[in-house]
Amino acid sequence: MMRQYELVERVQRYKPDANEALLNKAYVYAMQKHGQQKRASGDPYISHPLEVAAILTEMHLDESTIAVALLHDTIEDTTATRAEIDELFGEDIGRLVEGLTKLKRLDLVSKKAKQAENLRKLLLAISDDVRVLLVKLADRLHNMRTLDHMKPEQKARISEETMDIYAPLAGRMGMQDMRDELEDLSFRYINPEAYETVTQRLANLSARNEGLIKKIEDELRELLVANGLQDAAVKGRQKKPYSIFRKMQSKSLSFEQLSDLYGFRIIVGDIPSCYRALGIVHTRWRVVPGRFKDYISNPKQNDYRSIHTTIVGPSRQRIELQIRTQLMQEIAEYGIAAHALYKDGRGAVKGGELLPRESSAYSWLRHTIEALAEGDNPEEFLEHTKLELFQDQVFCFTPKGKLIALPRGATPIDFAYAVHTNIGDTTVGAKINGRIMPLVTRLNNGDEVEIIRSGVQVPPAAWEEIVVTGKARSAIRRATRMAIRKQYAGLGHRILERTFERAGKVFSKETLKPALHRLAHKDVEDAIAAVGRGELSSLDVLRAVFPDYKDERVTVKPSTDDGWFNMQHASGMVFKLPNQRRITPEEAEAGPDPLPIRGLSGNIRVQFAPSGAVPGDRIVGIMDEGKGITIYPIQAPALQHFDDQPERWIDVRWDLDEANKSRFPVKIEVNTINEPGTLATVAQTIGQLDINIRSLAMGSNRAADFSELTMEVEVWDLRQLNQLLSHLKELDCVANLRRVYD
Repeated sequence: MMRQYELVERVQRYKPDANEALLNKAYVYAMQKHGQQKRASGDPYISHPLEVAAILTEMHLDESTIAVALLHDTIEDTTATRAEIDELFGEDIGRLVEGLTKLKRLDLVSKKAKQAENLRKLLLAISDDVRVLLVKLADRLHNMRTLDHMKPEQKARISEETMDIYAPLAGRMGMQDMRDELEDLSFRYINPEAYETVTQRLANLSARNEGLIKKIEDELRELLVANGLQDAAVKGRQKKPYSIFRKMQSKSLSFEQLSDLYGFRIIVGDIPSCYRALGIVHTRWRVVPGRFKDYISNPKQNDYRSIHTTIVGPSRQRIELQIRTQLMQEIAEYGIAAHALYKDGRGAVKGGELLPRESSAYSWLRHTIEALAEGDNPEEFLEHTKLELFQDQVFCFTPKGKLIALPRGATPIDFAYAVHTNIGDTTVGAKINGRIMPLVTRLNNGDEVEIIRSGVQVPPAAWEEIVVTGKARSAIRRATRMAIRKQYAGLGHRILERTFERAGKVFSKETLKPALHRLAHKDVEDAIAAVGRGELSSLDVLRAVFPDYKDERVTVKPSTDDGWFNMQHASGMVFKLPNQRRITPEEAEAGPDPLPIRGLSGNIRVQFAPSGAVPGDRIVGIMDEGKGITIYPIQAPALQHFDDQPERWIDVRWDLDEANKSRFPVKIEVNTINEPGTLATVAQTIGQLDINIRSLAMGSNRAADFSELTMEVEVWDLRQLNQLLSHLKELDCVANLRRVYD
């Protein structure tokens, strides 16, 4: 176990003016509080916070962060309190320790909704101060290193959580070395058989190629020095088991088919030397086509910068090369920890390179937290965040040259939303490299994308299946919800205007505001949309605005004239409707016309299903022994009952001639606003289209403002039926309607 003086010496190596008293006080306090506590391994519990602190010293973090690491379990596992820590170490350290305590209580591996909500809390906590994230990741790394002493089910649970959340989060924060180690440790427990196989293969390969890495390092270094890069450092390594296993899975390759199992880093003094080293290497050895990436010119969103290339190098080995400066190496190794954001507030300068005050990785975290404020539900947020964590990137440009980084497989729609939500919402087309291309086109590195917009565009809900970024999906869902809400609000507004008018009142949004608390809605638009959806009665709104109002409506029975008849609603209201066409005695005596169906033979009784069918429908006959044949439209749900009885299906089709003037019955359901005159308006529209009503049933909906009409009407054909549905849909008093299939 590390001693007190060893920890202080570690910090003073990279920060000579470190506050030694703070470190000593935190060490002694943690030692006293944890006392005789033991870990699952049997080691003293204090060994854990000491090792977490040691991991953070490798990142060269300041003494305040090291003190937080020493204290991070005290509130959770000992008698320590936040007030006590504030008093001894200051409110800043107390706040960080309490933040880590809350995170420790999160169980991220759980049901999806709970996991999503806990991930929100995690990101909210670390967005407040990035040091919380650094201590949390170091805490997780040491727990993974000592996981052997846990029960098997605990090993699997903690490893899945690490692989699912913490490893990609470390990578997203630019801490690639930590991500690699977390993934390897998790891989060992999630898939032990694969881990053992890959590890054994790598061990055998190392034994066969003993000394190969050293030989390639020496040859590369000698080549660079001979060409004037005296300060170049070369470091080689064999790739890690999980990295190899992931490549085998993604490329569907066997271990023997893998050719680039070795990676080498060339560290030089400045950026021009990076490109000079690249030229030297490419001049000496053959390049593998398609394996060159310049992340110096186009850095990743986590600030990672380097040149990547693959060559057929010394000993004819296929090797990957990463060429970077020392500052780039520190950012690649420590990620966000390499930034001066939490140190002295100034950017660092090394080799002529300026390190910005705030990293792009932390900026990404801020944007992710902004998504929380958009009101996404937990599952959407989890999906959004995981998409952002796991995706590789492509780099595209706006016409003005602004760089936009997107996940692989992104479309122009993703690009538009990455620029601005409003641009995404109004997108109607895109030009890629000057050519108009479909919005489903997958973008490639270096594409220049110009978005074509329209002020009247509303993003279709189907876009959600096209896009790959969480931001785009969230925005499309939000826009779809808003469009639906707007429709319901429009209908609700009309209902309220008419209700208020019948009561002799004038409706306005301003009059509704003071009554919102009585209606349990937070804003006017929500309340109006609730009326449109039928969740809130317009009379309840009227009474909330005018508490003294009493409903004193009088139902007047209209006189009966020729051509009209009275129909009484279940509520007692009487409506005046135009009479429908009467059947003449001659028509009655002649009897019904034979069904115009082709495909039937013999003296078989034929009838339509209860919901009817009309010419233009695709139809099918079902043989019912003892009853004859029943004709169904192909959309009828009842046909599902005959799926396993193909012998009963009969192929039939319409056989109409011009002389046949038969009408055909069909059922429709119309959801209408419940007010005087609605039924008359619907019936009049039907009569004007020369359509007969055979039967009508009218009932109350779940909301008092709506009524449901179920009608059987007679039409000439499908064209006339569609015309009827279209005309009814345009009526202000109709909320929705549908054709009914039995």
